[in-house]
Amino acid sequence: MGCDTDAIQQVFGNLIENALKYGKAGGKIELGAHRAGESIEFFVRDFGEGIPYEHHARLFERFYRVDPARSRESGGTGLGLAIVKHIVQNHGGSVRVESELHHGATFYFTLPTAANAAIPSLLKN
Repeated sequence: MGCDTDAIQQVFGNLIENALKYGKAGGKIELGAHRAGESIEFFVRDFGEGIPYEHHARLFERFYRVDPARSRESGGTGLGLAIVKHIVQNHGGSVRVESELHHGATFYFTLPTAANAAIPSLLKN
């Protein structure tokens, strides 16, 4: 299976945009990756308010919003994480979130190493 570099750039873009949008104003975000067996796991972490646990299972659904009023103010459509999930799964990977209220959120996605052959070229852009 090949890697659609434009699609993977969209995954990073969506996750980074959300981290910047929902993290603390002027705060930092962290990006990273590590090998996880036959895959590489990437992550994007923010240090914002976090996401209550009861919302975790639905975060990747189309149009789902943790706080609909806040999302309307920030211009979100509720599609970004659904798109992330769709792209990652189409590349044979998986996506998940870890978050605690008042302790930020970390979004992880894994891609099989065969799909990662094009990742170095992504990092050059």
